[in-house]
Amino acid sequence: WSQKQLCFPFLVTELEKENEGEDGNSDSTAEAETTTTSDQQGPATFDKAIEGAGFGIFNLILLFVSIPAQSAAIFESSSMSYILPVAECDLRLTLEDKGVLNAVAYAGMTISAIVWGYLADTKGRKKILYWGYLIDAVCVFGSALSQNFTMLVVFKFLGGLVVNGPAAVLFTYLTEMHGPKHRSSVLMIVGMVTSTATVSLPLLAWGIFPRDWDFQFWGLNIHSWQIYLFVLGIPSLVSGLIFCGMPESPRFLMSQGRNEEALEAFKQIYHVNSRKPRESYPIKALVQEAPNRKAAKDEVIYTIEEKKSGDLPEKKATRTLSESLKAGLEQMKPLARKPLLGLALCCYIMQFGIFLGMNTIRLWLPQLFASMAEFEALHAGEDVDASMCTILEFSVNRTAETALNYADACAEPKVISMDMYINNIIVSATGFVGYFFAGGIIRALGPKRMMTYGLFLSGTFGLILYFSVSSLMTLIVAATFLTITGIAVSSLLGAVVALFPTQLRTVVVAIAMMCGRFGALSGNLLFPIFVQIGCLPPFIMVSSVLLLSGILSIFLPNPAKASFS
Repeated sequence: WSQKQLCFPFLVTELEKENEGEDGNSDSTAEAETTTTSDQQGPATFDKAIEGAGFGIFNLILLFVSIPAQSAAIFESSSMSYILPVAECDLRLTLEDKGVLNAVAYAGMTISAIVWGYLADTKGRKKILYWGYLIDAVCVFGSALSQNFTMLVVFKFLGGLVVNGPAAVLFTYLTEMHGPKHRSSVLMIVGMVTSTATVSLPLLAWGIFPRDWDFQFWGLNIHSWQIYLFVLGIPSLVSGLIFCGMPESPRFLMSQGRNEEALEAFKQIYHVNSRKPRESYPIKALVQEAPNRKAAKDEVIYTIEEKKSGDLPEKKATRTLSESLKAGLEQMKPLARKPLLGLALCCYIMQFGIFLGMNTIRLWLPQLFASMAEFEALHAGEDVDASMCTILEFSVNRTAETALNYADACAEPKVISMDMYINNIIVSATGFVGYFFAGGIIRALGPKRMMTYGLFLSGTFGLILYFSVSSLMTLIVAATFLTITGIAVSSLLGAVVALFPTQLRTVVVAIAMMCGRFGALSGNLLFPIFVQIGCLPPFIMVSSVLLLSGILSIFLPNPAKASFS
């Protein structure tokens, strides 16, 4: 069985058929010129070709595939925040250990970002997607079998190292499979999928953590939080298997000068969407964006011909690592010159600030809610102040007590209050609902204004958290903060895709995501340090970086007026 036969063969483009139409290959250019319809004169651009393929079943399948794929990325980066209160005794965690577990996946993502971007822009989107998710599944299942803090840190680091590739390529792949009319909506749908995945994390925790699932498996001690991690690895496995049956991005193929393959991909999308014969696809030729491998000097050829076996040149020797690195750096040269340099730096700094602010609060929120529930249970019936500063001080003291006096603190299994799960579910559900209104707001304000206003509001709410005087106020402010910031992240990624050329797009997205991951890494390592200094410093850190990102967004060009080049 071939890979394609195993993985959704009805979606696979027939690009590698051997000896297909050998007699007609030499006439491909002539056919492209003579078979153009009256509706489509001359070669079509990518936007015209993707619009001609229509919007239908294929696009719905693509959006369906994005659900486990985007969920896998969210699970990899967010799962640790939910196991910290439960695994505190099993792993003997200190406050700094919790910060490391929240941050370590982002360390792997930061290191691997540029390499993944280069591979995606040279080897294609599809290979990165299915290999990335399959390897990530192995890493997640390994973390589920971890027996100590060090083992868990290693597997989470490897998981972050791997998942960063397909997670960044997913956004590019989805936008390159849709026309201008649907791109912004698709990114918002991915944002909704992100919120749905975020909602599922506390729901799964609610269903698994209270269970008394402590047993041994092949000499390994298994607890409920490890079963939780195992379940979170399933979307990675499913995504990898599905993507091996999806077509390569025709946008990528055109940028590589592989127009014949791109045209076949368009025909397949058209066939699935319209359920009409592939031959009835109205576009017969594509604009040649890159030099044809058979084109003579100054010759214009709109489709790439398959060479006959007798005409095949001698196979070129495999490039060395240094040659590959040199080629990658050569490809990224435009990013080091005007006008792209300033634009790229602005996007990178904004991504760093947004991810630092958003993920610091998001990943420490389950621990804060668990501490709130424990604090309120201890002082039930008492008129005790449950302000943010009180809860933070309580959480720091309890964690220190567990680390210093393990035998007494962990003598009995830790019971997590139902309020912790409910509060996290409410916060996540608020983000999901927010995306329903985001589309209308963006259409009314425009993507740039939405990004700018959202970032200034996020910075304001980040500081308001410091003044929270009750668990209810903390819940409302945190939910609003994360919803607005999440929409701003989607808006920024959409702007990056619209403002940069195709050949550099995935590299720019990958570097932007690298900066974002480094921001999340920095924030989660600094948060426990600042908390031990005082209550105010962590919230000043969060608020200031978001306000800075809001100021920088003013200087970005309007993505709505940018062409998809």
